[in-house]
Amino acid sequence: MPSALGPDGIDLELTFGATGEPARPLVVLPFDEWTDRPAEWIATAAEAVRCALPLTVGVLRRRPPDTRLAPLLAAATFTLTPPDNPDTAGELIHLPDLDEGLTNLRTAVAHSPRAALACGRLLRQAERLGTDEGLAAEAAVYSMLLSGPEFARWLNDRGDVPTPPVPSAPLVLLERTGGGLSIALNHPDRRNAISFAMREELLAALEVAELDPSVTEVCIHGSGPAFCSGGDLAEFGTSTDPTTAYLVRLARAPWRIVDRLAERVTVRTHGACIGAGVEMAAFAGRVTAAPSAYFALPEVGMGLVPGAGGTVSVTRRIGRWRAGWLMLTGKRLDVATALRWGLVDAAE
Repeated sequence: MPSALGPDGIDLELTFGATGEPARPLVVLPFDEWTDRPAEWIATAAEAVRCALPLTVGVLRRRPPDTRLAPLLAAATFTLTPPDNPDTAGELIHLPDLDEGLTNLRTAVAHSPRAALACGRLLRQAERLGTDEGLAAEAAVYSMLLSGPEFARWLNDRGDVPTPPVPSAPLVLLERTGGGLSIALNHPDRRNAISFAMREELLAALEVAELDPSVTEVCIHGSGPAFCSGGDLAEFGTSTDPTTAYLVRLARAPWRIVDRLAERVTVRTHGACIGAGVEMAAFAGRVTAAPSAYFALPEVGMGLVPGAGGTVSVTRRIGRWRAGWLMLTGKRLDVATALRWGLVDAAE
């Protein structure tokens, strides 16, 4: 089978339009029709799907899935299936209405095809890379997309954003009790959005924990109605140098320390836990969620990819397939599903 062609002649080649936009970023694979194929055919097809540059999404309507399809389920970006289909490896996305889910996915990918494709490739890399290598790959792609047409469109559609007032209180609060260190994100008026200034204060706080061996427990939480609403949108688009943006993301990333201290770190989430808030939390050894918590990764819709380590941290917690669904669609995840998937460890 030529590498550009998938099973049954389905074209897996990535093509481009006259303006350079990916012409066919998403390929839908009818897995139900392939259950009776020989094992050798399925293995060859799975390798073609795994290597394809377009996003490869399976649709599996039968119940239960045939075990012979396992290589294809593993190779695909993810597979959509009804709610009662069993899933032991996290490869299936259970939806009550597959056609509606597929329509929503097509719409999301068509809106930001460059970012969607870049996200899909990053997630495949994350399975094989260590933390530092994965963060470097993510930072490179994120910085590249800052100069892309999809992010430029998002900035234009957003319009002018008023500069928020300079905060009068510290953006991160520390409290030490015995061997425990409490770190509170403290900008409730902005739903604890991570600005450049908050990032620096959070980095300094985590360095305290890393440099002091007597700190045996670290708890990160948020003040006000939300844990963290992601990066501060007022600062999006202010970087004019992609190379510097890349280097800053590597050198000034608090989540790298969360990863190094993971066994000692608990993140307590409530309210909005969006973008960088989800990504940072997922690095912790333990994540809890209040009933009000919800989770979302909206960056692809902005023409970007997660930029606070999410392609590494979220993928490790819930697998490449579920991470892909969340990132490509931007759909909200409730506490019950986050707990079932392993994005959080306990509900409070």
